[in-house]
Amino acid sequence: MPSCQNSILCRCLPLPTFARLRDFLARFAQRLKEQAPLASSKQGILDSEKFILFLNENILTSLAIPEGTVAEKFAILVSENFSVLLLGNKYQKIEQLQAENLADNQLIEVGLTFDSNAIAEFLTDLANLCETNPLATQTLTSACQIIQPNDAKLQSEFTLSLLEILSVDSKEENPPDRVYPHVWVCEPVHHALGQQLEQEQLLYQVTSQIRQSLELPVILQTAVEQVRNFLQADRLLIYQFENSLKLNNSQNLAGEESGESAFTSVSVTSSFKEVEPLGETCNIGGCWGRITYEARGAESIPSVLNFAEEKNCFIYVPNCHEKYRKGFTLAVEDVETAYLFSPCLLELMRQIKVRSKLAVPIVIQDKLWGLLIAHQCFEPRQWQASEQKFLRHIAEHLAIAIYQAQLYGELQKQKETLEERVISRTQELHDILLAAQSANRAKSEFLSTMSHELRTPLTCVIGLSATLLRWSFGQLTQKQREYLQTIHDNGEHLLELINDILELSQLEAGKTILNISEFSLSQLASQSLQNLKEKARQRGVDLSLSLSIQPQQDRFLADPKRLKQILFNLLSNGVKFTPEGGEVILRVWVEGNTAVFQVEDSGIGIPENQLPLLFEKFQQLDTSYRRQYEGTGLGLALTKQLVELHRGRVEVESTVGEGSIFTVWVPLPLSSTIGNLNGNATAHDEIPQGRIVLIENDEETATLICDILTAAGYQMVWIVEGSTALKQIEILQPLVAIVEINLQGMNGYDVIQQLRISSTIPPLKIMAIATKETLENNAANAKAKPDDYITKPIQPQHLLNQIKLLIKMEIDN
Repeated sequence: MPSCQNSILCRCLPLPTFARLRDFLARFAQRLKEQAPLASSKQGILDSEKFILFLNENILTSLAIPEGTVAEKFAILVSENFSVLLLGNKYQKIEQLQAENLADNQLIEVGLTFDSNAIAEFLTDLANLCETNPLATQTLTSACQIIQPNDAKLQSEFTLSLLEILSVDSKEENPPDRVYPHVWVCEPVHHALGQQLEQEQLLYQVTSQIRQSLELPVILQTAVEQVRNFLQADRLLIYQFENSLKLNNSQNLAGEESGESAFTSVSVTSSFKEVEPLGETCNIGGCWGRITYEARGAESIPSVLNFAEEKNCFIYVPNCHEKYRKGFTLAVEDVETAYLFSPCLLELMRQIKVRSKLAVPIVIQDKLWGLLIAHQCFEPRQWQASEQKFLRHIAEHLAIAIYQAQLYGELQKQKETLEERVISRTQELHDILLAAQSANRAKSEFLSTMSHELRTPLTCVIGLSATLLRWSFGQLTQKQREYLQTIHDNGEHLLELINDILELSQLEAGKTILNISEFSLSQLASQSLQNLKEKARQRGVDLSLSLSIQPQQDRFLADPKRLKQILFNLLSNGVKFTPEGGEVILRVWVEGNTAVFQVEDSGIGIPENQLPLLFEKFQQLDTSYRRQYEGTGLGLALTKQLVELHRGRVEVESTVGEGSIFTVWVPLPLSSTIGNLNGNATAHDEIPQGRIVLIENDEETATLICDILTAAGYQMVWIVEGSTALKQIEILQPLVAIVEINLQGMNGYDVIQQLRISSTIPPLKIMAIATKETLENNAANAKAKPDDYITKPIQPQHLLNQIKLLIKMEIDN
């Protein structure tokens, strides 16, 4: 391969100068063709009498030769009378001084030679690289054979023109090897920055449009038109592959307009799919498609959308589809030279008026969706690096817009079917609800019927067996007495199971009502123990009671029957699972407004992994225990339900081999906490009365506070919004205002501050619902600080005491 050092001209020149030299060679070749006599009207690469060949680096596109294999840039003219070779490679020594936006003004090492051997060597290497194209190989081989010494007249004419070009360039630009680089790059920098600013503005417009609209046709139409105007291209189009057309058929990506307007969007006939707009074919399926959008600079420029000429000419490019998917950019400066060895395709480009083109891929989610293509129709064009970069940026933004449109289309489809699905699902739920209600009614009816039907025979079984055991009509043998006792005991056990099942079903159905009454905790505990004394004695278990209750705490409000049932279940379980010689203790004490019952046994204990199953229905520890200890496992499940019905909780601690401790907390009913706070609670007539305003937007919290204070005798007014509270407080004239800090809209601090500074509202006490830390960290000033505060969850006793204190302070003032 010839090098610059072996050339008659070897200089470092700016890239535009090299481009002018190459254009000069092209014009010189064209003139030779025009002057050459032809033996017939046929035209082609190899004329019958005169052979004239002109090639440059664009030919590498059609020959599928990788870039840099021959030379970065070149131009070669071969004829019988005159031949010349122009080479260009990047000047590596000052490459680090070139900015990215000055790529078009970088230095290039230029070599020019008339040596026939060097030219032949270059053609031979080129022919070896394009052996897959017979026409190219034959033409290049023929060119090597006709190279002769140059005609003196043509040589002189060419040399003079060459010197003129170089002299003009040397006057216009300072030689880069004689001055510092910043001297000759200032003007290009200014031009590049201006161009970059225009690009950024257009990119911003496209990006803004993508953000503001999900209408993909609008985005693509406007973007294509604006990009064509900016690049000053004759035609700009979007080519979409068949696989993406199938995926996006619902998006109507082909548009709705057609006709002869400067911007149209229609589908291309199927015959055009055989000819890809790039003049290349992909070696995998799914790479044919159609042009879906097009912008033209003038009416005289033909539209490729309506092209229907049947053609089947192409050039083969290995891995074309994969190259584009990875971001390959195709820049063809002149199709006349790029497709010189593909006459059919070249003729096609001439028909649709494509002289120069630039194509970049549109890749969505790592899949090749289509191509963004710019055409120059009437003259060659050297696509600058900045233009290629700009078009790639546009393609990336369009990929985002297309992806958004795809997601939006899927969302619209789901939205269209959502209502139908909701109606269908609602009907299904309605049917399920009716079935559940029907099943629940059937269960209730069944349990009611079975309750009567089962209790009736059990009455006979238990009653008659007990009668025979106590008053037998005749002498019973020991064996007969044992049989009767077994019948009686099992009948009673069966009755307990039936009662538990019925009770549990009533609880689950929400039909159980607590009968709240006042009773003695100590008496309740003693009676519960007394009912199991005999059973414990028979099993050899010591049953004891430990009371820690003050006399003034002994009276309690709850459902005593249900509490007895709770204690019976816990105590009977303790007795059942405690071996002979063991102990079961019932402890009772009071914590504030809560009664606590604790049953401790020294039984077998419960493994930790079995604790979660303890309060489930029909659960026992395991099959071995089931065989050893009778029962269905309903007792503890029923106990948990009854405790929670009292708003209480139950917990268990257990160690295998040492025993278990069951603890139950049962609080006073909410209404009773007001009148029975503790032994020395203040009577209603001793509480200072007055109007209280509550500003709270949470309904549950407001209801609780209003219930507590209303039951205590206060007049309550509930206001939901802080913005309307000031006028209402001005009319109501309350003694105390309770303000929620986290109000929606006008927050609690603003309300408090307005209450403090208002001239129409007399001084009043203000209580905030917030934590102390919140008040200290967020209060804007002293006028926004409340007199007192209360935290959630609201404790009734604490709330009443604070309100009472604030009202007394207000009255005293």
